[in-house]
Amino acid sequence: MARTARKYAKGASKDVERAMKKRKAGTLKSGGPGRKVKSRKQAIAIGLSEARREGKKVPARKSAKSSAKKSAKKSSKSASKTSTKKTTKKTTKKKSSKKN
Repeated sequence: MARTARKYAKGASKDVERAMKKRKAGTLKSGGPGRKVKSRKQAIAIGLSEARREGKKVPARKSAKSSAKKSAKKSSKSASKTSTKKTTKKTTKKKSSKKN
């Protein structure tokens, strides 16, 4: 049985664990103004970003840019499918027959 490599370093999981404990204690702060972190997901993100800054093995962040490209691609595909079904309307000119 082959062992698979770890995606996250052990030190990275320690950083996340520390961030989670700080959040639970109510001392984890975020951003410039230093607002308290209430979200579990935000606490994990803070722990992972700190681990990245320290150079620990952590997978790269999923960028918003790539997810926006994917959604734009999907919407353009669906738009192109609907635009090909154009109905053409034949216009016939009625001859006006004026009786003198």
